[in-house]
Amino acid sequence: MADVVTPWPHELFADIDRTGPVPLYFQVSTRLQSAIQSGAIPAGARLENEVSIAEQLGLSRPTIRRAIQELVDKGLLVRRRGIGTQVVQGSVTRQVELTSLYEDLQSANHEPGTQVLTHEIIPATDEVALALGLEPGTEVLHLRRRRSTDGVAVAVLENYLPRELADISTEQLESRGLYQVLRARGVAIRIAKQKIGARRAEDDEPELLEIEAGGPVLTMERISFDQSGAAIEFGHHCYRPDLYSFETTLVAK
Repeated sequence: MADVVTPWPHELFADIDRTGPVPLYFQVSTRLQSAIQSGAIPAGARLENEVSIAEQLGLSRPTIRRAIQELVDKGLLVRRRGIGTQVVQGSVTRQVELTSLYEDLQSANHEPGTQVLTHEIIPATDEVALALGLEPGTEVLHLRRRRSTDGVAVAVLENYLPRELADISTEQLESRGLYQVLRARGVAIRIAKQKIGARRAEDDEPELLEIEAGGPVLTMERISFDQSGAAIEFGHHCYRPDLYSFETTLVAK
């Protein structure tokens, strides 16, 4: 999506009732939400700053700030450091299933994007070796990617794969999800062990996810097995909690 400032749609606010019982911030918030959900203000667009909007509408800055915060809390807007307020068209809710984030974003009508941060062959640490059923020090493919939705960073994905998959290219990973790439090679993921948690953002994660230093992130660790029962992928990922959530269905015995 184009990362440009979108002119404020004055016509949406022409009928604001300044004397009635409905709070002004709520009127601004609901009109702005309708514009986002209808596509009048597209995903990826940046809004003007609060001072400019307040002056144009003849309202106070606290009123505009609260209206925008309402939509930030709903996951329709996100505040990005050094950029401003941006439309994200709703947060991503992911079913806990054997799918990739790339596929989940596509199925939810979001536009996924990928930046490959690391693509290298390294010796497996004890943790990686145990997960993949290898001897420590065995060469593995190490991948680290930043995944975005509608132009906004939502996750940092780190994966380790057996050495025989080292010819997976950066170009493939930028245009498709990892599981799509694996399926194209005849590798079918049949079962996985997964753990979901939370922690504080570490190292360069705040910069990559455009969040405050030490802010909370959701985490997911997964070991996936192919049709032969061999471990084919070990990943540990982190996600922005204001833009992303996991969902599962529970059934009583």
